Amino acid sequence: QVQLAESGGGSVQSGGSLRLACVASQATNRMAWFRQAPGKEREGVASITMTGSTTYADSVKGRFTISRDTAKNTLNLQMNSLNSEDTAMYYCAADLSVRFLPSLDHRQYTYWGQGTQVTVSS
Repeated sequence: QVQLAESGGGSVQSGGSLRLACVASQATNRMAWFRQAPGKEREGVASITMTGSTTYADSVKGRFTISRDTAKNTLNLQMNSLNSEDTAMYYCAADLSVRFLPSLDHRQYTYWGQGTQVTVSS
């Protein structure tokens, strides 16, 4: 059973930045960040494989950067140029299956963190 713990959320003004972190209790394969705003469906934000291949949602390309430190079992999400549309609960997700491509499909992930809230005010 993999446990994931997110941190780094908070409140920021539009145009600001935040850095989210997720620590896993053990090594994992593919990892990703998802988000869910009130009244909206869960949305894949960014994903990264063990080998460093990444993919991003169109809405965050050029603003968000996903990275991981496999030695520390840590996943990060650097979020720049934040706007009100980015307000949501952000979740870390992980999978142990061997996959060579990143994915923003939530069905591909078995383990989930409790989430960290990001609020962007205009």
